[in-house]
Amino acid sequence: MPDRAPSGPAAAFRVRRVTTTRAGGVSKPPFATFNLGDHVGDDPDAVAANRHRLATATGLGDDRIVWMNQVHGTHVEVVDSGDRTIDDTDGLVTTTPMLALAVVTADCVPVLMADARAGVVGAVHAGRVGAARGVVPRALETMVAVGAHVGDVSVLLGPAVSGVNYEVPAEMAAEVERSLPGSRTTTRRGTPGLDLRAGIAAQLRNLGVTAIDLDPRCTAADRNLFSHRRDAPTGRLASLVWLEPVP
Repeated sequence: MPDRAPSGPAAAFRVRRVTTTRAGGVSKPPFATFNLGDHVGDDPDAVAANRHRLATATGLGDDRIVWMNQVHGTHVEVVDSGDRTIDDTDGLVTTTPMLALAVVTADCVPVLMADARAGVVGAVHAGRVGAARGVVPRALETMVAVGAHVGDVSVLLGPAVSGVNYEVPAEMAAEVERSLPGSRTTTRRGTPGLDLRAGIAAQLRNLGVTAIDLDPRCTAADRNLFSHRRDAPTGRLASLVWLEPVP
């Protein structure tokens, strides 16, 4: 999807956002083929090879990507160097140009945030638990703390399971709705469901973020994407965000 530039004076940086698909890697079934998750039971050498392919294809290099060991929590870490994995973290923020922040998902929402004028980006893993607990507002607060302005922040909500395919018990739908208004929905079967991207978008708008784009793809419906709900065990997609200086 196209990146949205803030209005007003020219931005100092160009924001790049990338989301992978299942294709182009070396992993064997059931992780075939471009699995970027190192916690799902895949061959570690295959995951390393896939991550190297991603680093090369983006032109970043292996030492310019930061990964997370995601735990469905609300911890957000500010980073300034790559080629490492941050433990027990579901959000990353940086002001360092050409340093990509990576989220791995297979139904949860990858939230890619950026203030191109201030030169701040954030990447968030927002599953049902983390989103309800407030990991996205926590990431926005962290971005502001290092120089971002809420009115200049643009957000891409990446591929995730859609509301029509995310069936949950009625009690769970009601519980999440209380914490994340706008997320409760009805599946195509007429049963209670959750649309986390709708809830996160509403949450961001309430916080003052207006530049919100949504990747319409549903991980559960699109066979080109990994989906834990559809195929477990399976691999993980990666969604990356980084800053490039404007020439």
